[in-house]
Amino acid sequence: MGCNSAVQELAKNFKDDPDTKTWLKERATQDDSWVVRRAAVEELAKNFKDDPDTKSILKERATQDDSWVVRRAAVEELAKNFKDYPDTKTWLKERATQDDSWVVRDAAVKELAKNFKDDPDTKTWLKERATLDDHEDIRHAAVEELAKNFKDDPDTKSILKERVTQDNYWVVRYVAVTGLAKNFKDDPDTKSILKERVTQDDNSNVRGAAVTGLAKNFKDDPDTKTWLKERATLDDYEDVRRAAVEELAKNFKDDPDTKSILKERATQDDNSNVRYAAVEELVKNFKDDPDTKSILKECATQDDYEDVRYVAVEELAKNFKDDPDTKTWLKERATQDDYEDVRRAAVEELAKNFKDDPDTKSILKERVTQDDNSNVRDAAVTGLAKNFKDDPDTKSILKEHATQDDNSNVRGAAVQELAKYFKYQPELFDIYHNCAVNDPFEREEDYEINPRRIALEIIIKQFPQHDQTLTLLRDRAENDPDEQVREFAQKKLKQWEG
Repeated sequence: MGCNSAVQELAKNFKDDPDTKTWLKERATQDDSWVVRRAAVEELAKNFKDDPDTKSILKERATQDDSWVVRRAAVEELAKNFKDYPDTKTWLKERATQDDSWVVRDAAVKELAKNFKDDPDTKTWLKERATLDDHEDIRHAAVEELAKNFKDDPDTKSILKERVTQDNYWVVRYVAVTGLAKNFKDDPDTKSILKERVTQDDNSNVRGAAVTGLAKNFKDDPDTKTWLKERATLDDYEDVRRAAVEELAKNFKDDPDTKSILKERATQDDNSNVRYAAVEELVKNFKDDPDTKSILKECATQDDYEDVRYVAVEELAKNFKDDPDTKTWLKERATQDDYEDVRRAAVEELAKNFKDDPDTKSILKERVTQDDNSNVRDAAVTGLAKNFKDDPDTKSILKEHATQDDNSNVRGAAVQELAKYFKYQPELFDIYHNCAVNDPFEREEDYEINPRRIALEIIIKQFPQHDQTLTLLRDRAENDPDEQVREFAQKKLKQWEG
């Protein structure tokens, strides 16, 4: 159970115990972990808001805690539980403008708008923040809340129009574009402003939002379809072409040009994200078209971008698995394709969709042992263990790759699959022990997963009573060259001996 859950459970089950409240107050202010302080703040507000200290602690945490996560929680709980107090509104305004974290400032603006929207002063304050505040995140939050809560105020539309074109921060322009399209589509300026943003804004997210806003809110306007067709094929910005492709497919799939444009963009656009979107929309909306399967095959084998090739293989297997030609094609791609990502995708899809075919098992075994790409071997290891654990060769292959593969991801995957599908087997202890001590992994990036850590965790879970387990844990806590493994072992050792 994590620290957060432990605090919650204690507050939930022992709230009538006078010690609980005292303990929560101490944890909220004195604990070294921000996770515990945040949980304590939330539980104090939930269970003890009538205690005079609670409000003081929330205010203190909201201003003095060195973690923005705790400060944000305190701001939200104060607004939720003490909005009727005369100083809450003033205090929220202060947090909205003075906190040094944009997340806390954003939360304070949102809580003000949510809890005090009937106060005329709130609207005035939001208008000022939306146009005059030096912090772009406050302008963003204020614009968003004005559009959400005060769309009937004539100034709101004017402020949105102004922010769309004049704000120098793209997130503010983005929410202004979205708010304008959603709330003021009947205004004669809105369509023109959106079209202008599509071609003139220097941020891709704003341009994309403008395309979506136009397609969603003006799809009954005959100009919109024509304009989207032009943007999908002629626009210089790839994000505009991609958004136009998606909106054409979503809103105008019955137009005969839409299918043609998707086919063309899937194979001819010079941007991989546009081709990727076109492939997905083509198979989603036109899988019964005889050209779709051919285009997917072409993209899977000829596109020069791996994500496009991968999604094409995936969509072929998913949407045409009943076609006997698909299985044959996947077998060929899994073994013969020059692109490793195509081989990997084909291996994954064969294992997922054709595990009953006798060739699938053979191909997986072959790819595990013979493929020169580690991602393909990794996929084959996983597919073999998941689908063919009863085959006598599977365990042997996993044992071999847990110790001998030259890639740490494959070794780690083989160890994990052994532990998952061949649990509590004494004969495997030596494999895990060898891995925990001798795996040659050397960390280059924090996110990498060390096979020694995987093996150590398996031994602790599956062999806690083994006479070598505690000795191993002590050794790894002191001697493992990877700091992450040492810290993990030290933590487990403390739990074990404590």
